[in-house]
Amino acid sequence: MTDMPNPPSAPQPASEPTASAHDTTRLKHLFHRTIDTTSVLFVRPSDTERPTWVAYQQHEYLGTLHAQPDVDEKWHLQGTHERHQGLDDAIRALRRPPSWARDCERARRWACTLLDDPQLLILDIQTTDLHDARALQIGVIDRAEHVIVNELINPQAPIAPAATALHGITQSTVANAPTFADLQPRLRQALQGHRCLAYNLDFDKDVIERELRRAGAPPTYQWLARTRWEDAMHPYAAWKGLWATHRRGYRFQRLNGSYDAVKNCQAALQTVRRVAGY
Repeated sequence: MTDMPNPPSAPQPASEPTASAHDTTRLKHLFHRTIDTTSVLFVRPSDTERPTWVAYQQHEYLGTLHAQPDVDEKWHLQGTHERHQGLDDAIRALRRPPSWARDCERARRWACTLLDDPQLLILDIQTTDLHDARALQIGVIDRAEHVIVNELINPQAPIAPAATALHGITQSTVANAPTFADLQPRLRQALQGHRCLAYNLDFDKDVIERELRRAGAPPTYQWLARTRWEDAMHPYAAWKGLWATHRRGYRFQRLNGSYDAVKNCQAALQTVRRVAGY
């Protein structure tokens, strides 16, 4: 349960038209839409019959978009090859700061350096809940996608029904699985001294630290310090470049993995490869 959800969108007034993935007929020639708490005015030019809108924010021109209702990524930004499935994301792309090209290149170089490191490992943890979570499954793979660790864990604690609904792990599934304390020596041996990548690292690392505290063995924390940690979530957000005005930063993206630890490791690795241009 490490795939960070997107920040909630601002509520839309009932009178505002919406743009579904396959229908542009409801869009008017002039309408407002609130995206990340900031209003955008859309104007359809009178000299075209194409599904085209010019976007303005606070009376400043943002850009021009073309709707293509018969394709998955229907919103085409004029003057570029860029397309987005949702109107909101298309506007976030138009809001990019002047620094985006540099930020994107910095993320690309980071990804290339990461993939060139033979010590690279990718980690993901599935948990009992999102709050004060205990580990239920740990997956670790290397940059060639070889599985290093793929273990279910008995959390010795209840599993939230909402968590089970996502990853399918029940109390009976892990009744005979090792505890985190049992697995900790193997995990320490696998990770220490390596460069370890996770998606939404803070979540996974917090789970590991809580489990170590529960195990009551503070000296084992030293191996965490000898592990070089990397978070793919921030560079990927910069590379994607969808600017959230209310956060004054790039919008975090979903990993688009699954609720299986090893599959999420593979999805994170594929994401880094995309950023690197591989």
